Amino acid sequence: MLLAVLTVSDRCSRGEAQDTAGPAVVALLHQAWPGAEIQTALVADEPEDIGERLIDWTTRNASLVLTVGGTGLGPRDKTPEATQRVLHREAPGIAEAMRASGASKNPMAWLSRGVAGTRDNTLIVNLPGSLRGAQESLAAILSLLKHGMETIAGTERHS
Repeated sequence: MLLAVLTVSDRCSRGEAQDTAGPAVVALLHQAWPGAEIQTALVADEPEDIGERLIDWTTRNASLVLTVGGTGLGPRDKTPEATQRVLHREAPGIAEAMRASGASKNPMAWLSRGVAGTRDNTLIVNLPGSLRGAQESLAAILSLLKHGMETIAGTERHS
């Protein structure tokens, strides 16, 4: 199984800051899917670069692609728009679950604009860029992701 994590950050891409959220997300994925291959990449907040990377991983049949960063209200935060351009179907409940869980600890979570959905057989989810936000958001939806990936792959059995 191929999983992927795309960190979206102007500052990290220029070497002005270190990406801590991306590696933390990778660690959580390793715990949830110990045998999975996990690929990573880092891009600036450029919608074309984000979209190209998402499409590349979907064409390589990644089961799950998580983006980290670019979901806020800042002028350069374009990850949701770039993601929406490549999605075939949205799954708004995933993003709503992350915001609701996060807001129970920090009301600023409601400002996240992250989206989720599918492109072909890949589930794509936008996580916040802060270390804590990314970890807590992913933890809140792990069971949803597992079920969603099984459903997309046709391996989930309804009883």
